[in-house]
Amino acid sequence: MNSGTTGAEILLVEDNPNDVELILHVFQWCNLGDKIHVAWNGEEALDYLFGTGPYEGKLAGRPKVILLDLKLPKVDGLEVLRKIKNESSTHAIPVVVFTSSREERDIVESYALGVNSYIVKPVQFDQFANVIRDLGLYWQVINQPPVENKSKNNNSQYPVEKKPD
Repeated sequence: MNSGTTGAEILLVEDNPNDVELILHVFQWCNLGDKIHVAWNGEEALDYLFGTGPYEGKLAGRPKVILLDLKLPKVDGLEVLRKIKNESSTHAIPVVVFTSSREERDIVESYALGVNSYIVKPVQFDQFANVIRDLGLYWQVINQPPVENKSKNNNSQYPVEKKPD
């Protein structure tokens, strides 16, 4: 598991220690375990992503995907999602809501805020493990993220084509 001082490829935002343990175990089994950073509440997730609080001055990097629970202490998951999708530096990061909530309003609001996927945590151990494995492999191996533009003159996450004169 990533210590948080260097960039992680997966940011797991989860306050349930049992879920965290199982998720980390499955990711370790899939050889993705050293690329994860765990944020135990919404405030810590935002600090990690924006380099504030205990992460100030540390290069945290950009995760390839954020696995986000909705029912979190300090700052709830919907507020975390809102801030991620409203900030130009993070809006292109895929966010997967991974929660126990089946409430229609949570699903509707998550998609309205720009979530990439909404998954209800399976109750059975085998199903839970399979979903985590598939999530990790999809976002780490199969999905092609947008190319980050390194230009200092353009704050966009996407490459800009220059038109010929």
